[in-house]
Amino acid sequence: MNATFEAAIAGSSKSTRWPGWLPLFILPAAAFLLRDRAPAWAFMWALSFSVFAGLKWMSWWMARERVPHTAARSTAYLLAWPGMDAEAFLAARHPAKPRSQTWLWAAAKTALGILLFWVIARRIPAEQVLLRGWVGLFGLIFLLHFGSFHLISLFWRAMGIDAEPIMAKPIVSKTLAEFWGKRWNLGFRQLAHEFVFKPLQKHVGVTVAGLLVFIVSGLIHDLVISVPARGGYGLPTAYFIFQGLGVTFERSTLARRLGLRGATPSRIFTILITAAPAFWLFPPPFVLRVIIPFMHAIHAL
Repeated sequence: MNATFEAAIAGSSKSTRWPGWLPLFILPAAAFLLRDRAPAWAFMWALSFSVFAGLKWMSWWMARERVPHTAARSTAYLLAWPGMDAEAFLAARHPAKPRSQTWLWAAAKTALGILLFWVIARRIPAEQVLLRGWVGLFGLIFLLHFGSFHLISLFWRAMGIDAEPIMAKPIVSKTLAEFWGKRWNLGFRQLAHEFVFKPLQKHVGVTVAGLLVFIVSGLIHDLVISVPARGGYGLPTAYFIFQGLGVTFERSTLARRLGLRGATPSRIFTILITAAPAFWLFPPPFVLRVIIPFMHAIHAL
């Protein structure tokens, strides 16, 4: 079976690309059927998963033509790995085995997420509902993106599969460009670079292509955040446009003259630009209408 599958993959280089994009349109459209039939939090998860699944399929569809692999490896990539670097996962590489300290660190981040989401958030006074929601939201981010996804990465690397963590220690970023380009959510970064930046930069230049990547990211976040919340429209997109402008400014002559190229000023600049407007990314309507009801639904509050 595997030999037959590999032969089919090897001979598929001339196949059309449209089937790779089709789920990205069909799945979110299907998720919209739940908008008025399910709680906002359920619609948010359905919409988020549909976008993720569509992007996941697209990344696999494009890589399958270039990388010989088995059916089992494809299944694992599609169903049991949150990253988007299909070529790395499918290829017959042999990454270094993770050390025990790395396992402990990933487990600690997962535990912190659980603590924030199920313990600390409910200890915040009920009248401070917005703070409760933000604490729970960051707990969820730690539980998934920093913790559980890191554990999954370690599992696959222990199995001899190249599955790098999607969060590459963003806290140690020296610049804003490093934060967004090399350390934060490398799954989306991989797709954005492949399908947005590379096709556009030859026509509009590096700077404009980079800004367009941030705009696309903002629009996707608006889709899965503002639409389920029915409010806060445009704020996630504004957040990412602000990040793109920050990266552009960071590379400018004026930034160099102001001393932002130094290690400490650059780190401070990165923290301020990413953290100060974070409420644009997760505006109050999303926290109050989606996150808080979700936390009640799963008994976190």
